[in-house]
Amino acid sequence: MTAASGNKLASNRVDWRALWASGDLARFCFVSLGILLHATNETMVATVMPAMVGELAGVQLVGWSLAIYELGAIVAGAAAGRLVTYVALRSNMMVAALLYGIGALICATAPSMQWFLIGRLVEGLGGGALVSLAFVSVERLFPRNIWPQLFGIMSAVWGVAAFSGPMLGALMTEFLSWRWAFGVFTLGGAAMALASFIVLDTPEARKPQASGGKAPPFPYPALACLALSVVLIAAAGIDIALVRSSLLLFLGLIGLALFFRVDALRPQSRLFPSPLFSWRSPLGSGMTMVAAFSVATCTFTIYGPLLLTTLHGIPILTTGYIIAAESIAWSVLSILIANAPLERERLIIVAGALMIASGLAGFAYTIPAGSIPLILLCALLQGGGFGVCWPFLTRVIVASARDGEQTIASAAVPTMQRIGYAVGAALAGIVANASGFSGGLNREAAASVAGWLFLAFVPLGVFGCLAALRIFSAANRPRLAAG
Repeated sequence: MTAASGNKLASNRVDWRALWASGDLARFCFVSLGILLHATNETMVATVMPAMVGELAGVQLVGWSLAIYELGAIVAGAAAGRLVTYVALRSNMMVAALLYGIGALICATAPSMQWFLIGRLVEGLGGGALVSLAFVSVERLFPRNIWPQLFGIMSAVWGVAAFSGPMLGALMTEFLSWRWAFGVFTLGGAAMALASFIVLDTPEARKPQASGGKAPPFPYPALACLALSVVLIAAAGIDIALVRSSLLLFLGLIGLALFFRVDALRPQSRLFPSPLFSWRSPLGSGMTMVAAFSVATCTFTIYGPLLLTTLHGIPILTTGYIIAAESIAWSVLSILIANAPLERERLIIVAGALMIASGLAGFAYTIPAGSIPLILLCALLQGGGFGVCWPFLTRVIVASARDGEQTIASAAVPTMQRIGYAVGAALAGIVANASGFSGGLNREAAASVAGWLFLAFVPLGVFGCLAALRIFSAANRPRLAAG
């Protein structure tokens, strides 16, 4: 090892004690709470849904609960990164935390499902902004040499949140009330808004970002198309009528295609790299896989606990354990597979895709049957499949992006996931209401829904596997092995 390389390694070594003494580590732990609040709330709603629907009714609108939350998170996440150019980071964080707390308060006190959905939208706006600002904070407040470690800690925080969300919802519902589950986040949002004023007291946090150039424009037209398309698709599932629902679904899908088209035509504010869905490129195949699996796999999180409780009387705490197990499988297998040889990455991506599709197809049998061990196995397959393939899939997408679009490509994967969850939740609402929930919540309706809901998304799982096979079969792609 040369002296230069030795000095470089020394300069990249993190002195955590000094970082804590300076207050930087405490600030980082604080901004990471935004991720914890957002991700925990995102996954918690599944286990409070049975009790909430029992009190508020409105089972026809269950699909909206995730769709509207993700929509708010997408819009706020895109806006927050640009607002720090004009408004101080500390002010942005305070407003985002207050929005989040207000949204949680609306949910906690909602007298009807409609009011609950308004609260979920406001929550999504605040939560999406908190996540985006957490990543901006790393860039603004901390030295570049420790960014990898900080981003690694953020991933761990997200894993903890994905595990704790369903458990928190189940415990609150079991021993207090589903309303208290949102009351906790009301207090969390208020506390974070107050603490933002105290903790984020550095000059970098108190002043708008100094910029010699012009800030990138906000993608208003593209996001307007996305919001309208998701609302149209979700609206198609309410009061199912063949002509009206088909027309709304068709218009929603047209709006979704228009969203991607408008995004591609505005290079200065684009959210996605190009060519986005072309299977001639590993990037296009990879983004297709992300979209297909994100749409197809959100159904268990939304409807799983509701169906298991209604059909089989399975305790809500047990359903919380199952959803938490899915998140644990994702995190554990992601860590275990991280050091696999890069020459095997395409094979690993295919293996993960097959695991996801197998879990999805398995739910179509195990949910109606009510076998907890088999349901748990399907959850482990689905979550573990994501853990196996997602890190390598993300690397392939970024490595195969065009020059100058690597940053856009890295941000595009979670953005596409959120869009997939929003669209998937809206489509799941259509299937659930068309197969029985339009008449209300009862055991007969739940049995019919359980039989069709997961089966309807199996073709998308197969499509995701085909995209993974396309990545595997791609020959002479030197950038796939680039690190």
